[in-house]
Amino acid sequence: MSTLAADERPRPTAPAPAAPERPPARRRPGSRLALRNTLIGWSFILPNFLGFAVLTLVPVVTLFYVSFTDWNVFGVATWVGLDNVTRLVGDASFHRALLNTLYYAGVHIPLTLAASLGLALLLNRKMRGVAFFRTVAFFPYITSVVAIAVVWNMLFSPEFGPINQLLRAIGLADPPGWTTSSTWAMPAIILVSVWREMGYYMLLLLAGLQTVPAQLYEAARMDGANAWQRFLNVTLPGLRPTMFFVTVMLTIQSFKVFDLILVMTNGGPGQSTLVLSQYIFQKGFVENQFGYASTISVALFLLCISITVVQFLVNMRRDA
Repeated sequence: MSTLAADERPRPTAPAPAAPERPPARRRPGSRLALRNTLIGWSFILPNFLGFAVLTLVPVVTLFYVSFTDWNVFGVATWVGLDNVTRLVGDASFHRALLNTLYYAGVHIPLTLAASLGLALLLNRKMRGVAFFRTVAFFPYITSVVAIAVVWNMLFSPEFGPINQLLRAIGLADPPGWTTSSTWAMPAIILVSVWREMGYYMLLLLAGLQTVPAQLYEAARMDGANAWQRFLNVTLPGLRPTMFFVTVMLTIQSFKVFDLILVMTNGGPGQSTLVLSQYIFQKGFVENQFGYASTISVALFLLCISITVVQFLVNMRRDA
């Protein structure tokens, strides 16, 4: 009995082995590299973003506030609410500038687009001296606007300009007065603007043409498509993204035209070439009516953004 009782006594159990300590977590080399790349990326973006915020974003936000005030830059801005909008609705000069801007954009955009596309198609071929001709076509865009305006004003001179002399030589007895005529001043400016800008948009369209696969042209030729059919069914669909970008940029550029008109005609004769950008400059920096000038700027901004949104919706519907 004593032996059995001794066997039934609880025996001391051995302590459980301690769990091995986990090594401290190490940062994966990939996460450190990702953080480094992120910081490098922000270091490139931040200066540009700060410049955009200081020079563009803050002035644009301030513009909307100033448009509801009467401010001549020397005193305190006085809140006037919608008085500037009411004045804008009844301003005959604003109406004239708006119509001139629409006239300029409505003619300038399709002409520049057609001229740029024609140049791009012509200079997309393999021929001798193609790089030289591309440079010549682009050169007017980087030339001083003042120099271009002065030279073209001499060319358009009603009495001594070579353009009218040529027109008289071919039998036109009464050639246009060009920049001295309220009827012909805007067409003259549009002509100069198309000549100056078509080289820039030609380069964009030329880059788009070079992305169209050559196999599509070969397949179209094998199917018996002529040059016009290849242009309609291969070139234009392949150029759609580039054409959309060019059209948007060209539209914005057309609505904010300023420097060429200021140097060539200064809005004249009369108000025949007065556009919204020049009217903003006149009211703001000439007459010191910065509140009213800001209201005109907001109107121009809303006009541009509305047309751009319409272009985006039309492009999305075509891609659907």
